[in-house]
Amino acid sequence: MTVDTEIRPATRPGLLHRVSGWAMRHAGLALLLWVLVLAAVIASATVVGANYKNDNSLPGTDSQRVTDIFTEHQPKGDTASVQLVFRADGGLDGEKTRIASMLAVVRGLPHVASVADPFAGPGAMSTDRRTAYATVGLDVTVADMPVDDVRTIIHRAQDFARPGLQVEAGGDLARSAAESSGGASEGAGILAALVILVFLFGSLLAATLPLLTAVFAVGSTVALLMLASHLFTVPEYTTPVMMLVGLGVGIDYALLIFSRYRHELLKGEADAKVIALDTAGRSVMFAGCTVVIALLGLLALGLGSLQGVALGVTLTVLMTMLAAVTLLPSLLTLFGKRIERSVRKHAAKQRRTPGDGWRKLAGVVQRGPWVPLVLGVLALVALSLPALGMRLGFADAGTDDPAKTSRKAYDLLADGFGPGFNGPLVVVSEGNQTQELSQALAADPGIAAVTSPQVTPDGKISTVLAFPKSAPQDAATSDLVQRLRKDTLPKLEGTYLVGGATAAADDFAAAVSKRLPIFVLVVVGLSALLLMAVFRSVLIPLKAAVLNLLSIGASLGVITLVFQQGWFGAQPGPIEAFVPVMIFAIVFGLSMDYEVFLVSRIHEEWRRTGNAQVAVREGLATTGSVITAAAAIMIVVFGAFLLSPDRMLKQFGLGLATAVLLDALLIRCVIVPAVLRLLGNHAWWLPSRLDRILPKIKLEDHSKGRACSCRRWPAPKTATHRGGACRRTRRQDRRPPTVRLTDQQRTETRCVEIADHRRCTSMSSSTEPSARIGSGAGRFF
Repeated sequence: MTVDTEIRPATRPGLLHRVSGWAMRHAGLALLLWVLVLAAVIASATVVGANYKNDNSLPGTDSQRVTDIFTEHQPKGDTASVQLVFRADGGLDGEKTRIASMLAVVRGLPHVASVADPFAGPGAMSTDRRTAYATVGLDVTVADMPVDDVRTIIHRAQDFARPGLQVEAGGDLARSAAESSGGASEGAGILAALVILVFLFGSLLAATLPLLTAVFAVGSTVALLMLASHLFTVPEYTTPVMMLVGLGVGIDYALLIFSRYRHELLKGEADAKVIALDTAGRSVMFAGCTVVIALLGLLALGLGSLQGVALGVTLTVLMTMLAAVTLLPSLLTLFGKRIERSVRKHAAKQRRTPGDGWRKLAGVVQRGPWVPLVLGVLALVALSLPALGMRLGFADAGTDDPAKTSRKAYDLLADGFGPGFNGPLVVVSEGNQTQELSQALAADPGIAAVTSPQVTPDGKISTVLAFPKSAPQDAATSDLVQRLRKDTLPKLEGTYLVGGATAAADDFAAAVSKRLPIFVLVVVGLSALLLMAVFRSVLIPLKAAVLNLLSIGASLGVITLVFQQGWFGAQPGPIEAFVPVMIFAIVFGLSMDYEVFLVSRIHEEWRRTGNAQVAVREGLATTGSVITAAAAIMIVVFGAFLLSPDRMLKQFGLGLATAVLLDALLIRCVIVPAVLRLLGNHAWWLPSRLDRILPKIKLEDHSKGRACSCRRWPAPKTATHRGGACRRTRRQDRRPPTVRLTDQQRTETRCVEIADHRRCTSMSSSTEPSARIGSGAGRFF
């Protein structure tokens, strides 16, 4: 009698297997290549330099049309300028000689084309003659003006200050020159991450590997971005945002792989690196793809100011993924023996079984899942409510640190000339209907003053500046812009456009709101499809999307409370116009990371045991400490950017840190176990039609299933395992080739677990090799 025994045909290793395998077989060469690449790109970037450009264009909006009109009708272009602001409590007339001497010195400085005299020009002196300003015209644009030359102008002017005479500098160039070069926040985040990793692994060497991987990835990406800025439009704020995300993601990805490697070492696996890369490595690749999808979704908004940031941060995530599966394996190979000794030594000191605390937490949640689920969702909804009143805008000197000279100049001008002086509205008209326009603007109750019409050199365009009674950041100024556009100006004959900083912020918010549904649909839809293909489930992606949106809403609510309402002593003001969409893209991607890390392990346990409750409990027990450690690292890295003087980076840091905190602790460790407990085995339901259509993406070895009985020989059908249950399939339906074994060659067939890979091996007294049954995985390479 014969029986058909399946032999799995040899398949070609995947790209991840080949790349990581090469890095482990040639560990020294792989490390050397990373060092050479890092040194080469840094040297090239140092020689070539960066060419960052801020693209704030908003095609189709009034504010953009105003900008385009000025560009078209100003033959000399738009050169830069610096404002020097003076304040004398006893009146500026007594300081006239000293101020004249100061202006004469400034005229002789590099790139200074002209200096206006505040005593001669109309409107440059306040009515009480205590505050005045002088405009220093430059011969270059803002992008071409060296920062050191701006600082020279500021310092030489302030040399003439004395008790009773205050001299400050305002304008965008003065703000940029006063900003610190940064680095303290990044250093603080890296140091805090190192401390957390040392406590987690108990070894400085083991803690250094994830950190070193992230530093290599971020460092090379920064240099590549500097080179790419000569080919693409990359905003100047891309680098700090990229470093913020790159450090957090890079450390997390390396930590996930290293933690699985440590787990397999303690289990006594000989190929711990192989198994870690075959499981956690795949999860890292998939998680990175979800982040990339979320970031590239920003391209759907069609806003030039966000496209460069999206491409820069996407490049960072791709580099961290590459470092996690090439640089980290080479480091594990080179320092494997020392790391293994330190890991085992640290594990021997632990008195409790790893994961006991998380098992208890999962047990508590599973015994009464409705209470933590309802309380957790209510907490997220409550934190999200303030985001409904979020007001978008662009930061100006009014939100700077009060110690900066740009903020002091802003306050002096507001006190001397009125709060709206720092943000005038630019009203442009085609033709000469200026008298009627000036009368209509002056009659508006929200306008304090109107300038005389200024005609362009070609005589086709007239410009009037309208100074609001409210500050540029106030909601009343936004209301004024809308009133002028919808009510006041349409009643006049001719074409009128309203521009200015406040108008541009309103146009940006309107453009984002109009395109936001497409953006959300693209990001959420593609991410859900990926999750559906991986976990073969409809409910898992739906749950992930809803919970991710709640965590994003909660983080935006916290930002609104702190930076708009002024909680905890923060300077109140509008939220940076592009921060919410950037946070949405980044947080949605990072939330999917934790979803993949946790659910992939739960899915793996469910396939092994077929018990949904046990799978959730064991999945949380094995990943809970890793997720919380990874979250703690991201929180300290993101939270360190609260130390930055830049208001935008503070908002990013707080929003991302809040989202990660809520996602890792509340959502992944409490709400997700409660939801999966209520869903049970239905969590892994997928309609058969979708199952056939969707591609199959494996994050774990599906051969590690629950034990199937393969002992009944001979048998008319072959035992296989799929979806957590033993099924019988007909022999003729099996695709792999078979080998014929006689009863004399076979005495027993049994299923054994080898290196965490399930194999059905034929045990025989004959000298013929054993036949492998099922979907045994074999070696990694």
